[in-house]
Amino acid sequence: MGLLSQGSPLSWEETKRHADHVRRHGILQFLHIYHAVKDRHKDVLKWGDEVEYMLVSFDHEKKKAQLVLSGEELLETLQEKGERTNPNHPTLWRPEYGSYMIEGTPGQPYGGTMSEFNTVEDNMRKRRKEATSLLGENQALCTITSFPRLGCPGFTLPEFQPSPVEGGASKSLFFPDEAINKHPRFSTLTRNIRHRRGEKVVINVPIFKDKNTPVPFIETFPEDEEAAKASKPDHIYMDAMGFGMGNCCLQVTFQACSISEARYLYDQLATICPIVMALSAASPFYRGYVSDIDCRWGVISASVDDRTREERGLEPLKNSHYRISKSRYDSIDSYLSECGEKYNDIDLTKDKEIYEQLLQEGLDHLLAQHVAHLFIRDPLTLFEEKIHLDDANESDHFENIQSTNWQTMRFKPPPPNSDIGWRVEFRPMEVQLTDFENSAYVVFVVLLTRVILSYKLDFLIPLSKVDENMKVAQKRDAVLQELFYFRKDICKGVRAHVHRHHHQRQGREGVFPGLIPVLNSYLESMEVDVDTRCSILNYLRLIKKRASGELMTVAKWMREFIAKHPDYKQDSVITDQMNYSLLLKCDQIANGSCECPELLGPAFRKARHSGSKSDSST
Repeated sequence: MGLLSQGSPLSWEETKRHADHVRRHGILQFLHIYHAVKDRHKDVLKWGDEVEYMLVSFDHEKKKAQLVLSGEELLETLQEKGERTNPNHPTLWRPEYGSYMIEGTPGQPYGGTMSEFNTVEDNMRKRRKEATSLLGENQALCTITSFPRLGCPGFTLPEFQPSPVEGGASKSLFFPDEAINKHPRFSTLTRNIRHRRGEKVVINVPIFKDKNTPVPFIETFPEDEEAAKASKPDHIYMDAMGFGMGNCCLQVTFQACSISEARYLYDQLATICPIVMALSAASPFYRGYVSDIDCRWGVISASVDDRTREERGLEPLKNSHYRISKSRYDSIDSYLSECGEKYNDIDLTKDKEIYEQLLQEGLDHLLAQHVAHLFIRDPLTLFEEKIHLDDANESDHFENIQSTNWQTMRFKPPPPNSDIGWRVEFRPMEVQLTDFENSAYVVFVVLLTRVILSYKLDFLIPLSKVDENMKVAQKRDAVLQELFYFRKDICKGVRAHVHRHHHQRQGREGVFPGLIPVLNSYLESMEVDVDTRCSILNYLRLIKKRASGELMTVAKWMREFIAKHPDYKQDSVITDQMNYSLLLKCDQIANGSCECPELLGPAFRKARHSGSKSDSST
């Protein structure tokens, strides 16, 4: 989760005093990197995935599933047995926001050959097996995007009470601070977002209106005036960073051959983000209720929204410098490539002094405004030991701002004095239940980058339409029920014809044929060994069937599971026992002890999955 400096964290007031210093030196650090590597060219497209996991405990007697707050201890053991013992270990492990979470990546990036696609699932299985082997009895490593009863009483093991009092990091009514990772970055982020904003974060998710859901659905919070004011009728109210950053996702980072190729990929993939998010939808439940959304994106966006009332346009500008239209976790605000410039139709708030400084240093207008836009934000965490740095050889101040602009795509300069190239990170995907599904989504996106670069495809549409697509993609069953703006003519240099359509519809001659046919056409033209081709085709088949509705998204499958549960009263409430049944089924599907053809198709080979310690005879 971005920069993880060690040291003594400063309070928000102390951090605020150093904000201009961080921005000033962050820009100098960026310029040192830019001038050193702007002309660097790499021969190979390297890439890697990141999978986030939750630790779940099953009480088979009480029929209860809880999140286990032992992520830090598990991480320490995994790192000790892995990378610290063997630098070439096939897996790497990193901390995540929740103390019930860990993140796993391949030990080394994947290379540019097609055969690499056939190793992704195997590495994901290694990760799952490696971490699972260290768990206690009746515990499982789950790849679920959102824990359905996150924030409900007793959702953690051990159980802790929330502390909505001054002194706590989040002051949440629902989410105890003990569920936050113990690394000082995470609690400091939580506290400083709240202090900068001037109040707790506000998350309101529309409730799913079932047959017996109260109309209107209203929760009362008489003991908390702030919550009573912030919560909305017919919405599920949440009040802490943990409700967003405590969810899991699936991300892919690509190293491009050059800065221009990275900028081109950044733009092209930005238009794909809403489509892939809808295809990977996996988070329909929040705080023990069935919601009317399928994706976590807006929840995370609100969970880290540190904008003041002035910045949100609720009060006249007095103490703040800018009106800022989005949370710092949102979709991108400008294209970076020359071909994208004419589609930049969103008003871009930027630091004018930084923008002029970057232009004087030789940056072009598009890259200068991108960086100047990121730097309208304040640093959210700062460590006492990291205030004064060597700008020529360190990049912590730049990364401080860069890594807390959590957007659909991230444009990543190389670290100073490294042989790493210019990279882009694809960030909107929801994590899936099985290694097979997660591999399918990763391979789909990586293959798409190869096709974009090989065929010089152009998916660009006005950026405001991409924003609209992002909103649509989060709706319930968006993959089948909603329409998306998309470009008809994808040959580079041809004028865009933007229209709205179901993205899986292939259409007539001259109309965009669909992503899967384009990928299949590319695959047919490549020299690929039989095993790799078979794996790729299986992955693309899953994606295609999810797009057509022949297979369910994880979100839809979860909804149907709860709807059919004998305890469900059609009132949008998810009880402990229902939560237990759902997560036990999710774990059984992931470890291959239970088939799920409506999610994975009949041909899914369950024998390829590793075991878990949570199987129950019940």
